[in-house]
Amino acid sequence: MSRLVVVSNRVPMPAKDGSAAAGGLAVALQAALQERGGIWMGWSGESSGDREPGPLSQLQKGNITYALTDLTDTDVEEYYRGFANRVLWPICHYRLDLAEYGRKEMAGYFRVNRFFAHRLAPMIEPDDIIWVHDYHLIPLAAELRQMGLKNRIGFFLHIPWPPADILVTMPVHEEIMRGLSHYDLVGFQTDYDLQNFAGYLKREGIGDDLGNGLFDSHGRIFKAGAYPIGIETAGFAEFAERAANNIMVQKTRRSIEGRDMIIGVDRLDYSKGIIQRLEAFERFLISNPGYQNKVTYLQVTPKSRSEVPEYEHMQKMVAEQAGRVNGAIGTVDWVPIRYVNRSISRNVLAGLYRLATIGLVTPLRDGMNLVAKEYVAAQDPDRPGVLVLSRFAGTARELKGALLVNPYDVEGTANAIARGLSMSLEERRDRWSMMMEHLLSHDVSLWCKNFLRDLVPAPELRSERDPG
Repeated sequence: MSRLVVVSNRVPMPAKDGSAAAGGLAVALQAALQERGGIWMGWSGESSGDREPGPLSQLQKGNITYALTDLTDTDVEEYYRGFANRVLWPICHYRLDLAEYGRKEMAGYFRVNRFFAHRLAPMIEPDDIIWVHDYHLIPLAAELRQMGLKNRIGFFLHIPWPPADILVTMPVHEEIMRGLSHYDLVGFQTDYDLQNFAGYLKREGIGDDLGNGLFDSHGRIFKAGAYPIGIETAGFAEFAERAANNIMVQKTRRSIEGRDMIIGVDRLDYSKGIIQRLEAFERFLISNPGYQNKVTYLQVTPKSRSEVPEYEHMQKMVAEQAGRVNGAIGTVDWVPIRYVNRSISRNVLAGLYRLATIGLVTPLRDGMNLVAKEYVAAQDPDRPGVLVLSRFAGTARELKGALLVNPYDVEGTANAIARGLSMSLEERRDRWSMMMEHLLSHDVSLWCKNFLRDLVPAPELRSERDPG
């Protein structure tokens, strides 16, 4: 069995006791790496200042070698904070108004990908399978090919892929698409993302859809497909059942004093629709005064990329809005919105999901959104809660038992909250069972196996165009 080499911007290191890092993606990839043997390479998260980064820092755990590299201050500013998070991220989330183009940052993005390739290449053996993750590293395969590597290389995008009209606003859209053509397999979260990708190739006249998931572009034939990422469903369900007895979860249960609880869990990011969600909850309380003092909304929002001005501004907006609603509608003995602006342990979150009557997951745009899947998996089968889900989350393509909403429609989301709180137990069970059955049969292990299965070369698929 060929070794697996995983490359991602950040690497979830195992705990000191050797246990896997928390989270479905890390668990699945570490299991695949452990089975095949291999390397997980990425940025250490540290800066070497103005000095050239030192040698790779390597850690061996079982069959896995973790290989980390520092970046210079300039690299971090241009590659990570600059092009990746201030151009690619907003463009892929349909936010043209927030994209800040700069030639220096674009050059830094490609330069750091070349740097990653030069650090990775000496570790690669001829039969290794390479799996690159996410928008930070789109050009990596092209750099590796330039160095002569013929290995099978796959790429999986964890965020949405925009339609052609949006993508072409990025000055280097052609270079980005050319970079994707150097992979043997390009994976997207949903069929919509795949359609956007194929639509660009056709509209710009730079590629052909050959059918059966095969594409011809820039002199290469490669495969692209939709691979919706899952969670470790059965394990998380057991985890949540145990977490219900967590001390912090029990304290929360007592503190809401028999009220229904609504929960939202998101990174502090403009793509998550938190502002619109707070407005919808306020509208719900005003339109349904009988629920005042009978429901509490818990919004858990850890800080994210606070060094980027847009995120710092948003943090202030969310805090001010939560305070305004609490001041206008709250009473001496009831705070409508509990806003927590820091990380909460996964153990406590699992118990809080199980405690919540409604999971409110309403991003303006999301590649998948695993919070929605974790909320469903965490529910008590006898008394499950209701998932209110944005139709613009990738998860909406799978979780048919959710109440789908348009997060831009504040009134519609408010009505969905009211419907969820008043929904009969029988309907709640029916909707939850449908979603849970899907999540059990489409977990993160299956996602990993399916992608690697399609990355393995098939006799009829040739990466390079036959010169004859």
